[in-house]
Amino acid sequence: MAQKRDLKATAAPPAAPPSKSAEAAIDAKRRPAADAPEGRASAAPRGDSLPAGEDEREASDRGRERPATPRDLADIDAWRRRIDAIDEQLMRLLNSRSACAVEIGKVKRALGLPVYSPEREAWILERVMRENPGPLDPTAVRRVFERIIDESRRLERMAVDKEGPAPKKE
Repeated sequence: MAQKRDLKATAAPPAAPPSKSAEAAIDAKRRPAADAPEGRASAAPRGDSLPAGEDEREASDRGRERPATPRDLADIDAWRRRIDAIDEQLMRLLNSRSACAVEIGKVKRALGLPVYSPEREAWILERVMRENPGPLDPTAVRRVFERIIDESRRLERMAVDKEGPAPKKE
């Protein structure tokens, strides 16, 4: 049986990268001297020096690779642990939201109201797009919430179907 890791928000984001001047000094040490033998290994291949002011991370972003260091791998692991903790929070929040949708479905059934409420859904989508602080763009947030709303509506319908037809009003 797989052992469950403790994923509570224990993972702090990795430390800030060294300053540009510190990275420049490290880069200078890694680059071969002009009189170094041809077969000497280095972070930057001979003849492929980085433009002035650019560090290896920026070069990597443009498609140039550098070898992963233990710190890089530890940084990735720390960020993944943080994502895992956030995923657990999202799961709890989505299930809590879904439980609310089920209760709304029961009330709508009792009142004879339709499950689909286009005005309410439009209001939610406009609000989340407007209040989105990023880095997701508003369109991406809209797509995520459209899916959440679709699942909520499905749960409302299931609650209505499970309860049977609405009671007759006398």
